[in-house]
Amino acid sequence: MFQALISALLSLAGIGVVLAVALAVTIWRAFFTRLASVPGPAIARFTDLWYAYRIYRGSFEKDNVRLHQKYGPVVRYGVNRFSIADPQAASIIYGPASKFTKSSWYQTWGTPSSHAWSLFSDQDAKRHASNRRQYQNTYSMSSLVHYESYVDECAHLFCQRLSEMVAGTDWSRPLDMGHWLQCYAFDVIGMITYSKRIGFLDFGEDVGDVMRNLGDHLAYASVVGVYPLMHPILFRVRNWLAGSRGKGRQFIVNFTQECMAAHQATPKAQVMVPGKNYGKGEEQGQTMDFLSKFVQKHSQDPAVFTTYHVLSGCVSNMVAGSDTTSISLSAILYHVLHNPGVLTKLRGEVDQHCPQNKASPHITFAQSQGMPYLQAVIKEALRMHPATGLPLERVVPEGGATISGVFFPEGAIVGINSWVEHNNKAIFGDDTDRFNPDRWLQKDKERIGAMNRHWMPFGLGSRTCIGRHISMLEMCKLVPRLVRDYDMELCNMGQWQTKDHWFVKPENFKVLVRPRLVGDGP
Repeated sequence: MFQALISALLSLAGIGVVLAVALAVTIWRAFFTRLASVPGPAIARFTDLWYAYRIYRGSFEKDNVRLHQKYGPVVRYGVNRFSIADPQAASIIYGPASKFTKSSWYQTWGTPSSHAWSLFSDQDAKRHASNRRQYQNTYSMSSLVHYESYVDECAHLFCQRLSEMVAGTDWSRPLDMGHWLQCYAFDVIGMITYSKRIGFLDFGEDVGDVMRNLGDHLAYASVVGVYPLMHPILFRVRNWLAGSRGKGRQFIVNFTQECMAAHQATPKAQVMVPGKNYGKGEEQGQTMDFLSKFVQKHSQDPAVFTTYHVLSGCVSNMVAGSDTTSISLSAILYHVLHNPGVLTKLRGEVDQHCPQNKASPHITFAQSQGMPYLQAVIKEALRMHPATGLPLERVVPEGGATISGVFFPEGAIVGINSWVEHNNKAIFGDDTDRFNPDRWLQKDKERIGAMNRHWMPFGLGSRTCIGRHISMLEMCKLVPRLVRDYDMELCNMGQWQTKDHWFVKPENFKVLVRPRLVGDGP
């Protein structure tokens, strides 16, 4: 018994020593390192719980802007986490020659295994670059324009659903446009990936709980990413509790595998593009969906493009292919409707270039590129409301780096939040809080060039979103069609609510809609 008591006392003493050392290290880092002078919330000096809690609350994109307004260009938001608001910082952190790698926060966006990489979460820069090259051609804009018929099919069904829901209501039925735009974006991704809609537009609901599980994945990964050492345990416990279908990301992986199996059972490797004139020697089915391309690439070189590459490419489309686009579409529609002058000008441009034609209601991507005000509206909406709302964290490489006059040693985590960058008056002008598409049409080419360099709704540098061209294709085709063919009005006093769990999603985005007859005024 005496020995047991001594053992217990020694154990307690050991724990006490560990806690004392941890406390001493925390105090030393908070007050005596060269980064101790960087301002920020007092509690963030001692614990990352402040950041985790703010993510959990779901409004960090606004918190981050306010931090810089209060403290200046370099702000601490965690023990070793620093947000930067300096026009020179982006090229240092994300530039082509940068050796800054993604932080451990990204680990929770993938399956906890060293072999289960994904393009988004991979911290290994060399492996990421190698794998990205395997997919690059598939996601290029020159390849994606061949998928316009897929987008047209979903856009036509989307508009059909709108017309059905508001027929005869005379503005009396508000629609949750955030939900319907995600249905559209998800089904476009289904068409591009599998040559088949997943069914969101057909049923108007969350098919198989995919949206709910995607939202769960976002909420989980964004918060737990602050403490990634918990991920291997929590990931397995959550999936065990959820049962065979899994939860969050694992649910999306399982769902993707089911879609792939169904596709392979009745493959549509080649799809005729409506209206395309095929020349001599050119096969009718020139456009292949992504899965068919991935399978073909695997069969040609299975050692380089493995079965895991096939799965990972499809999973990436499911995880990132709907939310970013639907959020961006919601932002465009919200700001256009919130600014009647913009709506009038945009509708005038669309009517001039693409007047209503019931025989051919579609607007081509090429036509959209000939409408400069439309492009300015899209860019401005994505400046005001980029889809992601947390700092794009990177780890300072060996040798350290000086950013905005502060030297950051190796291992420090630095990042730029697109909401902060897009609010920088030195880059975008004094009216950054105002929706002003005309800022993108000014004649000052130097200012336009600077704004373009710091416009980052899809990220910057080598880790720019690989699916950005899909998103732009969907937006450029649907937005002008909605403006031309429908009258819309915001509900809720013209204000909306958002939730930031990495993606800054609108909540209860209600819009009154009615078809616009040919000849209606603006």
